[in-house]
Amino acid sequence: MKRITQSTEPRCPPAQEQVDLRPVEGEEADEELAALAKALGHAARVKIVRILLRKKDCVCGDIVDELPLAQSTVSQHLKVLKDAGLIRGDVDGPRVCYCIEPHALRRLRALVGGL
Repeated sequence: MKRITQSTEPRCPPAQEQVDLRPVEGEEADEELAALAKALGHAARVKIVRILLRKKDCVCGDIVDELPLAQSTVSQHLKVLKDAGLIRGDVDGPRVCYCIEPHALRRLRALVGGL
């Protein structure tokens, strides 16, 4: 009988698919776009988003290894992205697994497309 073993790599839980019917124009949409743009307003945060898009599983240490920044600086950038809702950070024992929040990225694309 074949035994199935679980991976020890941290994994983010699957994102919930949601249809977003909010308008892409108007005062609320403009405020939302400005907040998302501000969160992406630093090259290191854009790089972190690109790293997370490339990987399925990622912990803070993996991101630090790819950037020429101190761990505390990367953690601060991750906090900004998480506060904006662009990424999720799920605790997995002593580690935090960071993943892209797909519906937030779709919303950002829609808002930019509405310009």
